Amino acid sequence: MSVRARFRATLTFGFTTLCYSCSLPSPSPGVGDQAPDMEALTLAGDTVALGSFQGEPVLLNLWATWCWPCREETPYLQTLHETYSERGLRVVGVSQDGRDSGSAIQAFIEEFGVTYTVLADPEMIATDRYGVIGLPATFLVDREGTIRQVVMGVATPESPTFESVLRSIIQ
Repeated sequence: MSVRARFRATLTFGFTTLCYSCSLPSPSPGVGDQAPDMEALTLAGDTVALGSFQGEPVLLNLWATWCWPCREETPYLQTLHETYSERGLRVVGVSQDGRDSGSAIQAFIEEFGVTYTVLADPEMIATDRYGVIGLPATFLVDREGTIRQVVMGVATPESPTFESVLRSIIQ
């Protein structure tokens, strides 16, 4: 085999290997799509599958302790939890902080008086599965597991559609 032929074969093999080893990110799920399932950890270290909340309306919030906009929106999420939990809403905050952040997460919970479900996702699997590139991100998921609203950025009471959709999923 000539040098030129070996070079082409090597180049072709290398390019093909590179293409197959690279994976494109999953498309972001949107309104009307099923919420992707994944597992996260309780602060006690137990594993919880997000799919275990199916049958309940869920406000899923991806956040981190170091995220200033997340700190801004947390009191609103706590208010939503206090207002709608008796009507069945499950507020689930999934921290995207890295490993060994348990004490930072606990301090955040105490600082903001958070009483809704908080899970840890140190591998940031949720950001991958939900196609999130910035925090915070909030997904309203109905009882059947269908995403009904997506907010990339801070969820606020000033958004008329957000609370309207939230009320519709808890009926």
